[in-house]
Amino acid sequence: MASQHRELRSAAELIVVTRGTDSEITPIALSENRDGQSRVNDLLPAGAQLVRIFGPANRLQSRLTGTPHAGTGAEYLNYFFVRGVTDDLDGVAERLRADDAVEAAYVKPPAELPIAPEGVVRFAKPVADAPPATPNLEERQGYLDAAPQGIDARWAWGVPGGRGEGVRVVDVEGAWRFTHEDLHNNQGGVIGGNPSPDQGWRDHGTAVAGEISGDVNPYGITGIVPEAHIRAVSVFGSGSAAAIRSAADALGAGDVILLELHRPGPRFDYAGRPDQRGYIAIEWWPDDWAAIRYAIGKGVIVVEAGGNGGEDLDAALYDRRPAEFPTTWRNPFRGGAADSGAIIVGAGAPPPGFHGNDHGPARSRLAFSNYGQRVDVQGWGLEVTTTGYGDLQGGSDEDLWYTDVFSGTSSASPIVVGAVASYQGMTGAAAGRKTPAEVRARLRETGSPQTDAPGRPATQRIGSLPDLKAMIVPQTELRPDRRDPAESGHDRSVR
Repeated sequence: MASQHRELRSAAELIVVTRGTDSEITPIALSENRDGQSRVNDLLPAGAQLVRIFGPANRLQSRLTGTPHAGTGAEYLNYFFVRGVTDDLDGVAERLRADDAVEAAYVKPPAELPIAPEGVVRFAKPVADAPPATPNLEERQGYLDAAPQGIDARWAWGVPGGRGEGVRVVDVEGAWRFTHEDLHNNQGGVIGGNPSPDQGWRDHGTAVAGEISGDVNPYGITGIVPEAHIRAVSVFGSGSAAAIRSAADALGAGDVILLELHRPGPRFDYAGRPDQRGYIAIEWWPDDWAAIRYAIGKGVIVVEAGGNGGEDLDAALYDRRPAEFPTTWRNPFRGGAADSGAIIVGAGAPPPGFHGNDHGPARSRLAFSNYGQRVDVQGWGLEVTTTGYGDLQGGSDEDLWYTDVFSGTSSASPIVVGAVASYQGMTGAAAGRKTPAEVRARLRETGSPQTDAPGRPATQRIGSLPDLKAMIVPQTELRPDRRDPAESGHDRSVR
């Protein structure tokens, strides 16, 4: 299991932040930035090059029109990904930091898929070929059921817009199989990056797509929002921050980005560790945080896997700025001014007995899930039935594969994306789509509450499981003590 998991990761990334300006994109700002970029280029090894994460200045300026960043935005010009360096990344970063033109240079560890450690080993494909006709597997998708077991997706399907009509989603990860028999409708394919040829990445992306927008038909599974339009951007080739920026530029206000990645954080011990203990949400790294803020500024909702590190994200450890980071960096898990604006997802237990297994009280925190006041909402972290992998239905044709055991904050996050897209479809059909802050606040204000488990009390916050019916109750019926964490740091009243 451990070796299989370790193979599913992207390359490490060398990120450079130059000392530009944080004001308007003016000729002076551009001149300063070009001078800094030229100096950094001269310091790179032969064959390496700086690549702007947020694109050239003229395109960036037009993309920011109509957003809160329209009057500033020059800070985005300071972020670069170094292409063409594969050896001694730390040594190159150290040399770059010695130059006055460089504010920060750091190496991001490889991004990985947030599948539950115990989930990977269960993806064993049946030897027999698939039957002549795939049976209807929807009854195995308990997350579609009424609250508190599921998110009440079937109820939302009867409400105008509840199937995600008009909502666009971009999944950011590694690879997909959009030729799957249950992914023929409303699938826009890969629109950026270079998908990995690895089977594990492809199965994972296929499973995510099935949860969100699997087709309506008499066989297989059904997505939470089968009428939402889903596309994908791979992190291979450009890195995660550029992939997020690319996804944001392909969407409009009220649409949704899903980030299906996590990374080893400062607590992770690289000395032979095969597990995910210490893995955290990717927004902790400055360029990914900036890319999420860029998307939020455009009105795009970002749903982010919280990670499977079993970590308390409220720990003081995460306040310590790595020396390689910009001096302006602040811990995004503290909320307040450093809040990225993303919806962070934890992994909760499915109902006991589901698929014949018992993982503890329904909606209790699963042991691998990160937790903390910045975690907004949970989804099922085990026993998720969807497309891909082939443990439920396998055989020689990959387009017929299904799984019963998709897991981790990997499986939890698409459930939340489905809830968000359904909610946006319903509100859009009625009075108009909501902003990222409004959607996140609504998820924190409603839902089926987190429960206690032995050794994992509800005070270890992963939030509630979304309840679509409750989400569209008039705002006046809400309890007044529930606030968004961005308003004033952590909201300690929300459990």
